[in-house]
Amino acid sequence: MLEYENQMFLDILHEDGLVVAAKGLGIDTVFLNLLKVYCDPGNLVIVVGSTSKEEEFYVAQLEAEGVKPLPKIITTEYAASDRERVYLAGGVLFVSSRILVVDLLKDRVPVALVTGLLVSRAHTILESCQEAFAIRLYRQRNKTGFVKAFSSSPQAFTIGFSQVEHIMKTLFVRNLYLWPRFHATVSASLDKCKPQVVELHVPLTPAMLEIQTAVLDLMNFTVKELKHINQTLDTDELTVENAVSKSFHKILQMQLDPIWHQLSMKTKQLVADLKTLRLVLTYLTKYDCVTFNTLVSSLRSTEYAVKSSGWLLLDSAETLFVVSKQRVIGTQTKKENDSSSEVQPEVNPKWQALSEILEEVDGLSKHAVKKDPSCSNKVLVLVEDSRTCHQLKQYLTVETRDMLLHLYEKAFGCSAQQNVLQSSNSSSKPAQVTTVEDELKSEPEDNEVKKDSYTLSQRTRPDSEEDCKAGAQYEECNQVETEGSDEEEPVKPLIVLQTFKQYGDPLALSRTLQAIKPQFVIMYDADMATVRRLEVYQSSHPEIQLRIYFLIYGGSVEEQAFLTSLRREKEAFDFLIKEKASLVVPEDQGEKANEFQGASRSNLTVAPTSSRKGGTTDGKAKDKNPATIIVDMREFRSELPALIHKRGIEIEPVTLQVGDYILTPELCVERKSVSDLIGSLNSGRLYNQALAMTRHYSKPMLLIEFDQNKPFALQGTYYVSSDVTSSDVASKLQLLTLHFPKLRLVWSPSPYATAQLFEELKQGREEPDPAEAAAVGMEISSEQQDPDMLEKWNTAIHDLVTKLPGVTTKNQHSLLIKGQSLDHLLSLSKDELMKIMNNSGEAQDLFDGLHKTYHPVEESVTGYKGPGKGRGKSRGPVKKRKL
Repeated sequence: MLEYENQMFLDILHEDGLVVAAKGLGIDTVFLNLLKVYCDPGNLVIVVGSTSKEEEFYVAQLEAEGVKPLPKIITTEYAASDRERVYLAGGVLFVSSRILVVDLLKDRVPVALVTGLLVSRAHTILESCQEAFAIRLYRQRNKTGFVKAFSSSPQAFTIGFSQVEHIMKTLFVRNLYLWPRFHATVSASLDKCKPQVVELHVPLTPAMLEIQTAVLDLMNFTVKELKHINQTLDTDELTVENAVSKSFHKILQMQLDPIWHQLSMKTKQLVADLKTLRLVLTYLTKYDCVTFNTLVSSLRSTEYAVKSSGWLLLDSAETLFVVSKQRVIGTQTKKENDSSSEVQPEVNPKWQALSEILEEVDGLSKHAVKKDPSCSNKVLVLVEDSRTCHQLKQYLTVETRDMLLHLYEKAFGCSAQQNVLQSSNSSSKPAQVTTVEDELKSEPEDNEVKKDSYTLSQRTRPDSEEDCKAGAQYEECNQVETEGSDEEEPVKPLIVLQTFKQYGDPLALSRTLQAIKPQFVIMYDADMATVRRLEVYQSSHPEIQLRIYFLIYGGSVEEQAFLTSLRREKEAFDFLIKEKASLVVPEDQGEKANEFQGASRSNLTVAPTSSRKGGTTDGKAKDKNPATIIVDMREFRSELPALIHKRGIEIEPVTLQVGDYILTPELCVERKSVSDLIGSLNSGRLYNQALAMTRHYSKPMLLIEFDQNKPFALQGTYYVSSDVTSSDVASKLQLLTLHFPKLRLVWSPSPYATAQLFEELKQGREEPDPAEAAAVGMEISSEQQDPDMLEKWNTAIHDLVTKLPGVTTKNQHSLLIKGQSLDHLLSLSKDELMKIMNNSGEAQDLFDGLHKTYHPVEESVTGYKGPGKGRGKSRGPVKKRKL
């Protein structure tokens, strides 16, 4: 490890806390070394918050280093009994938050034996998420274990009020460790061995510069319109400079979501247009002129013009459309003795710069190989997305003009006279392709845009188109080059194309650097985290003199977006440093063993008692039987169980056939989000669920829960999909209530409100039985599995029987099986009914309901003059009954 990585490791090893490091500084190395320390059967360390890609990376690295026993990844493939044995075996375990929460509630985890928790991606930890729920359950029953959290997203801690303090409280940690790039230790470590950086500011073509100016004018118009229409909103961050960054629209949408239904249609369209214009700017610097023109042409339609905010009518929009087309058509030269013309699209300036860099790398690589034959003969080209990766592969393997003209013919559906251009551009030397998905995997596939990495070999022009299109394997290409090359002319460097995050894996670049150990890296696109990773790679391998070519359009929005990302990260760390200086942390937050180390500790804190509540520590007398809610296992994907548990209510996870939450023996709740509600109404599933609840519970309830960050209303098309309107949803809900009068509809604005509602509904009521709740509806499940059982009972008779006096969810099944018909029930005696129902009181109620005659109490009203006169009004004194 580097010096700052070692310091980071020692800090978090000795004292629990939250580590926030800059992106790309190698926080995964520190995490990996912690795993190495705790990979021992004598420990039980649980890792939460990690992704599947990260887990595979850590296990593979530890296996390569010979660490035993290796960490285990606990998934749903493990049965409950198997998970108990795995927990008792010890070691490091990667456990999904949902499985861990259920196992903690079911007492499958030996909590007292847990050494500690490692929390990855700590910026995503909230009080309502499953990771926070698991940490709270762990800390309640284990005061000695550690909690060590890591995050590489400092900007996430600046959103909201006291976000750092809030997250640290959720994690039960007291220490905050900040590691920005400008940290003295980090700078000293990385400055010892710096890579050679060649920064190339590629100038924009006049056409690209004109388009960029036009789009920025359009964005400026859109921003001004947004501020003018919404003067009451906080629009300080709404600037053109911020609008070109990646995360701008996420932040803007988060601010507007709670009031989205209150905004005008023009405001919503302005937000959408701002996003569209940023996409246009991105395409301008990333892709070729034909692809860019295809995007711009799609905006020039009657449909889009009608719904747009009006920017299409501006002069800058006309400039955008005209110049975009001119870049594609270019200078049209007429052929001799022919009236047709040749299209010459504008070549991407970065392509030409990339060719010049590869020529330079070719010469440097030959010189390096002569000095040291063992050095790496590979060039790593890093791009942002798979589409750019695919285009560069085509550019390096086929003629440049042929590629552009092929795209032109595909876009416009007409010939571009490419045969003449082929002969006129024969001097270029494309590379021979070895379409390998990854050099580590060596897996041949067809050319697809979805690929995130390619391996190419610079060589002379291919002999035929079939050689260019065929996907030969990496090993075969090496054999051909070795045979065809003599000793005097070394093999040209191998080009490896890869995205920054291959298939969404943030650690893919680390794998590639360790595998191929390149000496030359070309950053085709700008990325802050990738630059840092390359710095760390150079410092970790001082024997390799890394040479980085940094390609960027000078004076462009690409450069501005890169500089904005650097500025925002610096501002985020400045904010966190100030927050740390004034951070207020409770004395008992993060205390490990107050209960176990006795009262001799000097910093032992005692919770205040209340004389009015009989000396209890929390102001409430602890019940011997705490309130319990039975929760369906599938509901642990949501945040509601965590919020219910936080209110002091015990959670009992059970696989339920009917309902999602059982509050009392009579009260069953089916929870639906708005999207689930629409889908269940359309499919008819909600009708079956309501039918099952009304059959088995006397107080069925349908809970419609909204997102706390979304408007509490069914309005417009914001929640409802395009094929379903709000009126359709309301109409179907009305039909549902008409069919099921017992069903109660409850609307909740957020999961927080739902948890409070459940607590109020349970006050003073009987607690549910998990065994009985799990048994309810088992016959329905068996009927669904056996098609022959679907017609076992008549639905109308079933509903009638469940409404009879004395019939409950406990005895209705037995009554329907042993009772042959309604006439048979009428012929049974009271004792026979008691044998069927196993309850004398319920049998008495049913017998009386079937045989006893009831008459309404008549009330004589004087002064009644018949129908039609004075209806609804009393014309005389009413004779009152004695109570």
